[in-house]
Amino acid sequence: MTQPALLAISHGTASLPGRAAIERLMDAVARRLPDVTVRLGHVDVQQPDVAASLDAIPEAQPVVIVPLLLSAGYHVRVDLREKSAGRDDVTIAPALGPDARLVEVLAARLETLDSDGAAVVLAVAGSSDGRANDDCRTIGAMLAERLSRDVAVGFLAAAEPRLGDAVAAAGSRGAPVVVADYLLAPGYFHDLAVRVAGGAAVARPLLDDDEPAASIVDLVVERYRSAR
Repeated sequence: MTQPALLAISHGTASLPGRAAIERLMDAVARRLPDVTVRLGHVDVQQPDVAASLDAIPEAQPVVIVPLLLSAGYHVRVDLREKSAGRDDVTIAPALGPDARLVEVLAARLETLDSDGAAVVLAVAGSSDGRANDDCRTIGAMLAERLSRDVAVGFLAAAEPRLGDAVAAAGSRGAPVVVADYLLAPGYFHDLAVRVAGGAAVARPLLDDDEPAASIVDLVVERYRSAR
């Protein structure tokens, strides 16, 4: 039986550091799966898109699409299904989150900030799909349990409360505020989070200019193997 290819699909970004961070993740995944064809495509902004990425894989080879997306919004529930509908033997794995391994990376990123005694706000992109926003709220609750303190959630688009309002509310009692960055990599939304955080320290995204956390590599590999 032909080993299914792993086609990772990111949102896509114009940010060169963001692109490099995603590519480092996929290089690490490819090293973990030396006998598997590993490819990277995008739903927006970058090429190759989903169709071109699928066309680059032989028709006879099954494909597992692993969304490099943190919640199951429009791209996972609709976009990827529509764009892969003309190809047989394509399986779409779940989104990366919610997952405890992502929470551990968020906690590790916060540890690099002076966060003792600070109020914590989780910055998330936001989606027009309420189920995706609920996924992000679930991560907020998981992070609160991990840290043993309250974590507010602030959205950068599409949902309320917006990050700036959440930071202001969290700091209204006089405590400093730190922002946990529930974004996969540097790019537009990370830059926006820094701009609207009102001077609060913003942690690094899950992927950055360092090597990807082994737990995130594990997560991508597990999504592939489970779907396969």
